Amino acid sequence: MTKPFTFELIAQEGRARAGIFHTPHGEIQTPIFAPVGTQATVKSLTPAHLHEIQANLVLANTYHLYLRPGDELVAEMGGLHEFMNWPGPILTDSGGFQVFSLAGIRDIDDNGVTFKSHIDGSAHRFTPERAIAIQENLGADIIMAFDECAEPYDRAYNDKAMQRTHAWAERCIRAKTRTDQGLFGIVQGGIFPDLRAQSAEFIASLDFPGNAIGGLSVGESKDEMHTILEVVDGILPTNKPRYLMGVGTPDDLVNGIMRGVDIFDCVLPTRLARHKSAFSGRSRINIGNAQFAKDPKALVEDCNCYTCQNFSRAYLRHLISVKEILGSTLLSIHNLHTLINLSKEIRRAIQENRFDQFTKNYFTQPTEN
Repeated sequence: MTKPFTFELIAQEGRARAGIFHTPHGEIQTPIFAPVGTQATVKSLTPAHLHEIQANLVLANTYHLYLRPGDELVAEMGGLHEFMNWPGPILTDSGGFQVFSLAGIRDIDDNGVTFKSHIDGSAHRFTPERAIAIQENLGADIIMAFDECAEPYDRAYNDKAMQRTHAWAERCIRAKTRTDQGLFGIVQGGIFPDLRAQSAEFIASLDFPGNAIGGLSVGESKDEMHTILEVVDGILPTNKPRYLMGVGTPDDLVNGIMRGVDIFDCVLPTRLARHKSAFSGRSRINIGNAQFAKDPKALVEDCNCYTCQNFSRAYLRHLISVKEILGSTLLSIHNLHTLINLSKEIRRAIQENRFDQFTKNYFTQPTEN
């Protein structure tokens, strides 16, 4: 029997929530940070690494996998779980954000998007129906409705994109055929509270098993993001998980959870790792700096990840300096561990009714890089 996509609210303190989202490939304990495996792999890490840092939910990208190796090939290979040897829950995005990022080589209309591949310039067409068909081939547990992500400050265009997103959400529901995949709707509306409220009300009315908040962290200020999260938190149903798409610094997690968010993802932790940077509390360490050349200390002294328990700053700087792949791997392990562990600490704090004190202590940490 396929497990239903149901959400249990375990504890709540203020707007912050601790819950369990049930999927066919296991429970997702929230709040949670999910590593991004754009092309069916989290860059520089193996599934064994992900298990060791206790990752649970992993993302993959519809646009990229559609282009290479092709969603039909992935289906022939047994779907993403078999293809990438990941037994836990997987989420695929719809490709909407990637299409948004292709400004200049795509054309949007009410029926869908025509775009050129960033790889070879070949022409392709995504519609809501096509986005669902591709995601059904990929076989993730959680799939996303096709949406239009707009530049955040153009009100007229955000209104138009929001209306398209709503129409496309209804078409995605009609197109979906698999019962073992949970389809999430996406709230849009830029930085405009009234549009976001309208969008949250409409998406909530469609009774998806979960709801996402898209179109943030695309150029707006942190204060504007927080305002929008507070607006939609008051409208989205409390018995469904809320997923803030593409947002993932330690501060983002704490601020998002304070405003009712349950699920986060972002490429930032592994991207920072490939650029010599590691999370340290609310600040970052550039391990490529010369000051670390003879430093015997751990990357972050109070961290219990594999990297910090086994290697010195001097060794990590050496790996980065000579461009060894292991450097990116070890920094990625640390950065992902930091966010996953932070999510677990916050979950415990909510369950023990001490989240308010946790946030007060957290925001006293320095932010200097």
